[in-house]
Amino acid sequence: MVAYRKLIVLMSLLAVLTSCEGIFGGIYDEPVTDQDSRFSHIEENADGKSGTIYVDAHAYDRWTYIDLHHKTIDTSNIVLGQSAPHDWDFALHRYDAKTNNGSVAETMLDNVNFIDGRFNFAELAFYADVDSHVVIDMSNMMSGTLEYAPSDVNPVLSRWMDVDLSQMPPIYTMSGRVYLAQFADSTLAALQFVNYMNESFAKGYITIRYRYPVNKVGKN
Repeated sequence: MVAYRKLIVLMSLLAVLTSCEGIFGGIYDEPVTDQDSRFSHIEENADGKSGTIYVDAHAYDRWTYIDLHHKTIDTSNIVLGQSAPHDWDFALHRYDAKTNNGSVAETMLDNVNFIDGRFNFAELAFYADVDSHVVIDMSNMMSGTLEYAPSDVNPVLSRWMDVDLSQMPPIYTMSGRVYLAQFADSTLAALQFVNYMNESFAKGYITIRYRYPVNKVGKN
């Protein structure tokens, strides 16, 4: 019981540290080492405007970049100092998210297909990325030591996941909301995060339903 209480205190302290570095740190659980080959690809529906994105974001030491223009996914290793690919629209680091000189708005919609013809985009507030930090090394988490790296993070798109560290195990809650991402070329994508685990319940495997492009007047 004493050991358990110490663990609760430690996790609470880590939560505070995360807040100090920005709410986007990603101190959520133990890193997963096994890769899932079923992820890191984009399935496009027959209409050519919608589909599902499967992202392997289990590793803390890398960003995963999604390019909806060309329907590709790429990665870069943060620790090794690898640069981002030339073309990308948004990226994920565990549950952190950022854009490529874009901005994001959160809608009240809970189905990505409802975006067509039913939304007044003029009423939305879009937010650009901000300077923040992300966790890149969790190996010394239990001793209270975490390694961070500076990074841009989008504060709105990162709200797709909330992790409550006030108890153990942590409580993971997805917003279920549809997010509108406006990319650097002014095109719009509707994104809805629908899962953060694979079939083996390993965390960091993210499933996103999308519609792209979305017309600014609400009609495709």
